[in-house]
Amino acid sequence: MESIDLLVLRTAHDWLEAGQRVLLVTVARTWGSSPRPVGSMMALRGDGRVVGSVSGGCIEDDLIHRYTSAHAGSGLPDGPPQVVRYGITADEAHRFGLPCGGTLELILEFKPARPALEQLLAQLDAGHLVRRSLDLGSGQVSLAVSTQPEQFSFDGQQMANTLGPGYRLLLIGAGALAEYLATMALFNGFRVSVCDPRPEHISGWSVADVEQLVGMPDDVVRAFAPDLRSGVVAVSHDPRLDDLALLEALHSPAFYIGAIGSRRNSQSRRERLIEHFGESEASLQRLHGPIGIYIGSKTPAEIAVSVMAEILAAKNGVALPRAANISRAKRAREQAAPVA
Repeated sequence: MESIDLLVLRTAHDWLEAGQRVLLVTVARTWGSSPRPVGSMMALRGDGRVVGSVSGGCIEDDLIHRYTSAHAGSGLPDGPPQVVRYGITADEAHRFGLPCGGTLELILEFKPARPALEQLLAQLDAGHLVRRSLDLGSGQVSLAVSTQPEQFSFDGQQMANTLGPGYRLLLIGAGALAEYLATMALFNGFRVSVCDPRPEHISGWSVADVEQLVGMPDDVVRAFAPDLRSGVVAVSHDPRLDDLALLEALHSPAFYIGAIGSRRNSQSRRERLIEHFGESEASLQRLHGPIGIYIGSKTPAEIAVSVMAEILAAKNGVALPRAANISRAKRAREQAAPVA
């Protein structure tokens, strides 16, 4: 499953190629609470079909009514991009299902140019990070390959949205936890790869749409070339596999690096990496372990939920509260436990 941004762009391109009229909608600015972040996109086809979202559903319904039903005789309108705003008053917020005080500003691109979309998709499929700029006055779109992710921006005249290759997750180890984690990562839009040189483990892999990479984990991580949109999670429970993979990942810009293990095993791993591989407490700051957030998880499925939550928090730049840290939470419970 690819990211929702790529799905919207690819679907819009396919609709245009099939001769359909398309409206591309982007969340430009928000005030107060908002169901979707800036940069979120949806595509609306002339017959009312929609992919993607800009709200919880009510605004999509209004856009469908306004730009398809209201123009049933001629299809979607034409012309330069427009800006529309929803939720300005409390009554509108209630009517459109926005949270109290929420206001949403949208950019509407009528009949986006198919060649520009085709070029954008080709660059994204090639693994590039691309800055898509739109001039509202002319409707002109320009594309530029970027080296760093940039914040979405809109100044009332120019919109800039950096779109990147889909987020990737590399799993070291092919056990039950890895399968649950892979499934969750797939439906969150990650491209997932798994590596396990142990035939008895990888032969039983059952999750479709996951790339199986052959080789020793450190070599695989090196070839995988983690970038700012990549995560590496070691779940083999074998230090000979996990440690070497983590060493390679720690010297990459991966946004998330983690390894399964108890508090004792995680501390032992840190000591090994420092003593035998020249790492330091500073260089290991990026290493998550024990991985996940504290939810009292016991089963592989529950642990996968915990780990995926931590990965998504890191991806979205969210600082988790101290109470969510597994080591701190377990230590606090032990200290609070009554003495027999």
